[in-house]
Amino acid sequence: MGVVGASFGAIAVSAGQPAWVPLTMSLAVFAGGAQFATLDIVLGGGGTVAAVIAGLVLNARLLVYGLTVADVLSVRWPARLLGSHVLVDQAVAFAGAERELERRRAAYLVCGVVLFVTWNAGTLLGVLAGRAVGDARALGLDAAEPMVLLALVLPALRDSGARRAALLGAAVALAAAPFLPSGLPVLLALVGLPAALRTRSGAAVPQAGERG
Repeated sequence: MGVVGASFGAIAVSAGQPAWVPLTMSLAVFAGGAQFATLDIVLGGGGTVAAVIAGLVLNARLLVYGLTVADVLSVRWPARLLGSHVLVDQAVAFAGAERELERRRAAYLVCGVVLFVTWNAGTLLGVLAGRAVGDARALGLDAAEPMVLLALVLPALRDSGARRAALLGAAVALAAAPFLPSGLPVLLALVGLPAALRTRSGAAVPQAGERG
């Protein structure tokens, strides 16, 4: 997380963004995939609306995550708001591995806070390094961006419906890329979602008397 955060900060400042942009984004948003996607669209000349929508789409999974850790955050509102800010994949995974409420809460908070500190420290180091290097992409740090997005996607591709949706969405995005501004092809890739829904709705339902 620290290395990926450093690459985010370095790429942002080496591309001409003020230092406060990646630093504030890491503090306020704290979502690696969404930050990279938003930055990529902005640097590619895409509009603000497309960048914001892309970030929201990538973070939509956090709505489901919030339901799975609702008991962990069943505290007073100030603490709940702070706890929800460190809602990331790893924190939810560690909390889900525990059964007792106190252990779930401890695992969630420790993991979330450690990753928050690590990510922001990495972003700060990346900002400093990006100023010194000049072109972070020349060092291959931009490879961290597709790695983050790929890491988010790979676990879901175990499901056949998700694979169909991903392939259809990728095909649409690639076909639209030469003709549309940066950011819009990614949004058009959402047309692949019905493929996953049709797969699930069309799955065979066991009849009475059949074994599961």
